[in-house]
Amino acid sequence: MTETEALLAIEEIRNVFARRLRYMDLKQWDLYGSVHTEDAWSETYGDLPQALQPQSGGVHNKVVGPRALAEAIRHFMEHRTPITSAHHAHTPEIELTSDTTATGIWPMEDHLWWQDGEREESLHGYGHYTEHYRKVDGRWLICYRKLTRLRVDRTPGFYDRLM
Repeated sequence: MTETEALLAIEEIRNVFARRLRYMDLKQWDLYGSVHTEDAWSETYGDLPQALQPQSGGVHNKVVGPRALAEAIRHFMEHRTPITSAHHAHTPEIELTSDTTATGIWPMEDHLWWQDGEREESLHGYGHYTEHYRKVDGRWLICYRKLTRLRVDRTPGFYDRLM
């Protein structure tokens, strides 16, 4: 891979990541899966109680496949009361590990809001997304994601909303 090809690959990875966040915040579930490989998996629910974590093949905190990923996020964002969200990611460290694979670490911040009767509830999180990417049919796609939170500020009703 030439230096120019490497820079283009990194820019394509930045764009696929940005699209994923936009699709999530705008609740474009029909598009959300399109930025993932067919075997993509995620373990981004580790800070939830085990009873609330999605599971795949009997393993908690794991979701596999683009449709399942879209459905898990949709369920979380629309369960009981809709969530409004704003996800931000900054200054990624992207490493090309081959001509068709890469890794990325993204410092992130998310803010979620929803109504619980007359009261507004919220979650404000800070942490890092660790992702792996693969080039499939000429397109860079996400094949793995893990969210590690460093801090979460939430109103008392956060877990109540999920039950």
